[in-house]
Amino acid sequence: MAEKKIDKSTWAIGGGLLIGIGVGFFFIQKAPLAFVGSMLAGLGIGLVITALISIKKE
Repeated sequence: MAEKKIDKSTWAIGGGLLIGIGVGFFFIQKAPLAFVGSMLAGLGIGLVITALISIKKE
């Protein structure tokens, strides 16, 4: 059987988003918009990591 290559890009995006949510929970009581901002920052970090992973594959 041929082995399947596991795509780690979705893991990077999801991991970045979870880190952003975790950081955002520290700010949610004082500034709800900081919670949203940290989620977006985590998503952005995940997307950057995904781009770096795809560059290394080529």
